[in-house]
Amino acid sequence: MIMPCVAAGLPAKSSRQPIHVPGSALSRVNPLLRVIVGALSWYLGSIAQAAPTHALTVYGDAPRYSEGFRHFDYVNASAPKGGLMRRSAIEIGQFDHILPYIDKGIGVSEVDGWLYAPLAQRSFDEPYTVYGLIARRMERGPDDAWLRFEIDTRATFADGKPVRAEDVRFSFDKLMAEGSLKYRTQFADVAQVTIEGPQLVRFDFKRPHSRTLALDLASLPVMPAHDWANRDFANGAGFDKPVGSGPYRIARIDNGRSITFERDPNWWARDLPVNRGRYNFERIRIEYFGDTEVARQVLKGAGYDYNREFSATAYTLGYNGAQLDDGRLQRAHLGPAKPQPAQGFVFNLDRPQFKDRRVRQALAMLWDFEWSNRQMMRNLYIRQQSVFSNTPLAARALPDAAELKLLEPLRGRVPDEVFNRVFSAPVTDGSGIVRPQQLQALALLQQAGWHPEGDRLVNAQGEPLTFTFLNGQSGMERLLLPWKRNLAQIGITLNIRNVDSAQYVNRLMARDYDMIVTGYSVTLSPGTELYNYFGSAAANDPGSNNLMVLKDPVVDQLIDGLVRADTQADMLRHAHALDRVLQWNYYWIPNYYPPGSSTVWWNRFGIPNIQPAYDEGLDSWWEISPTALTNEEMAKRRKAQP
Repeated sequence: MIMPCVAAGLPAKSSRQPIHVPGSALSRVNPLLRVIVGALSWYLGSIAQAAPTHALTVYGDAPRYSEGFRHFDYVNASAPKGGLMRRSAIEIGQFDHILPYIDKGIGVSEVDGWLYAPLAQRSFDEPYTVYGLIARRMERGPDDAWLRFEIDTRATFADGKPVRAEDVRFSFDKLMAEGSLKYRTQFADVAQVTIEGPQLVRFDFKRPHSRTLALDLASLPVMPAHDWANRDFANGAGFDKPVGSGPYRIARIDNGRSITFERDPNWWARDLPVNRGRYNFERIRIEYFGDTEVARQVLKGAGYDYNREFSATAYTLGYNGAQLDDGRLQRAHLGPAKPQPAQGFVFNLDRPQFKDRRVRQALAMLWDFEWSNRQMMRNLYIRQQSVFSNTPLAARALPDAAELKLLEPLRGRVPDEVFNRVFSAPVTDGSGIVRPQQLQALALLQQAGWHPEGDRLVNAQGEPLTFTFLNGQSGMERLLLPWKRNLAQIGITLNIRNVDSAQYVNRLMARDYDMIVTGYSVTLSPGTELYNYFGSAAANDPGSNNLMVLKDPVVDQLIDGLVRADTQADMLRHAHALDRVLQWNYYWIPNYYPPGSSTVWWNRFGIPNIQPAYDEGLDSWWEISPTALTNEEMAKRRKAQP
């Protein structure tokens, strides 16, 4: 049983009731004894209600792995350690600091998890569930009003100093004070953090029923307070090498171009169940590129080993050749059940030409996904219909009675279709001829006050309907040019403005664009991150991901309900309702998603027989050969392994 340190003070707002001691009796004892009796009373009263656990799930259901499990199913617990993995960075452009926790510039995303370990580790073969890592045990209060972590007494940082509860509070405070806006949004409902003992820290919440907040806090990276005394957190630590708490430490930094991590052989947590069979490479080098086509060509020339491909055209056509044919180069969609980012062309809703829903709907009609998928992507991709693609959260059917009860008070504030129609993105016949859609679009635009004048559509003030697409990635023009043609044929001008990555980031933060392409990360248990994506308060914050500049009180209300949902069924009702409102308002033009994470790599790695459904699983791979093998050679090598 966990007993808090008396010297640290009693936890605030405790739901536990201390044993009653009559005031007259307590008044006759000295002050020190009163402190001891009070602490003991709190502790004894807590015994019946305390339920520390090795895992947390969103709604309190049983986790997949029971206490005492040996390892995750999707790893090879006997995988050998050693070797080198070279992979491309997720980010485009050169990193200008180490930390990924601030909004300025480009940080190194792999620092989160590799250099800094979290309190608890997420598993990737079940919905949102975390298992203790730095935190040996976790305890939730009634109604999710608070959360307590017990730090493993064995936990140390890379310099050998112990991990303490104070380091957890320091990490939280740093992220909230100087970190990215997403942390201030995600953890906004934390009322206070209390140190209850050297290994005991408690988070009290402003309001109960914060279901996902508990798991989000459990994913908090733990940084050493002593190491940050003279470091500049707000500017991402520059190119220094901070002391970590995770499986890797930074070995070498080639400023902006690459960063090499090396495995920490003395990492205290290497044999914990959540880590067995993972972090197998002795060294991992992350390569940064300012252009995706350059990255692609360097991979094909064996300049590095692994690329996460985000261009549908490049994935289907860009790697063809003898190396792909004989298996030396591998191409696959990993994590097939992983929720896919909600990619689409988003309108800057602050722009006057996009204020009318009918205009947005008309523009959406003329982006011909079916033709692009057939001509450029070999019909490999799936059309986005929802901001929750590839998940049960997507609104795929008419609202049931319970959801209608939720929606009815919103009648008149949301499109009528929300109540009686299932959304489907506009469909063409794939021929490239979109005359029927153009006629429908013209009718909508005329209703919205636009009329032909010469070869242009203009409004009552004679202003032409024109907008600019801000583009920061190569290859996007192929998808935009056919749309530009379709729009021009009915008098709409689409300009495409290509900028470098630095200028692109700056203009996004300033909301200086008419339209961009973006993506929203999706989980099976969404929470406060939705405020960052769609909440009114984040619309004009330069660090937020509300790139639609969306300010819709209905959306805010539905996000509130989703975050506070007590059950999975209630969460799903709010998610479906939110999805419908976003769909039918045409705030974006949904693009497409692959049947898994599009990945290309050189065939020299071992991959577990069971792969995680909700992740690429790269941290469970291991080196088999220093050079790429054909399919036949790899089969022989794998067969010879124990």
